[in-house]
Amino acid sequence: MFREMVRKKQQLTEEACIALLAQEPRGVLSVIGDDDYPYGMPMNHYYCEADGKIYFHSGQKGHRIDALKRHDRASFCVHDRGFRREGEWALNIRSVIVFGHIEFVEDRDRVYEIARQLSRKFTDDEHYIEHEIRTSGPGTLMFALVPEHMTGKMVNES
Repeated sequence: MFREMVRKKQQLTEEACIALLAQEPRGVLSVIGDDDYPYGMPMNHYYCEADGKIYFHSGQKGHRIDALKRHDRASFCVHDRGFRREGEWALNIRSVIVFGHIEFVEDRDRVYEIARQLSRKFTDDEHYIEHEIRTSGPGTLMFALVPEHMTGKMVNES
């Protein structure tokens, strides 16, 4: 069902893909939007090593939620900032694309715990995190991308 990577020499290991998902704070979630047009949006995410799912938070309404309720398949792309080898001008960029289906998180305690984990990617201010959960948590929708296929690669821009 999923295509094999053409340039296998550039392929990242599964461990490298997971490390990139865990460390990078954001990527682009792509869904099937209105009139079947692709709809991609930048999203903060939390990769949970315990269950292998990628979690996102959102408001209760909007284009993204309508699209996900209509069609639960999505893809998520994350890339790093890249690096240059000494003496070279070209960037080397690692990226991961995950294909899967969406599950909505119904358990409010789980929603708040995931929100804490996601927030810790950006701040270690626990007071701030708890304040945000108290004030914004009740209106937060949490959903997960359950991976069905994942590929990653290293690309040199030259």
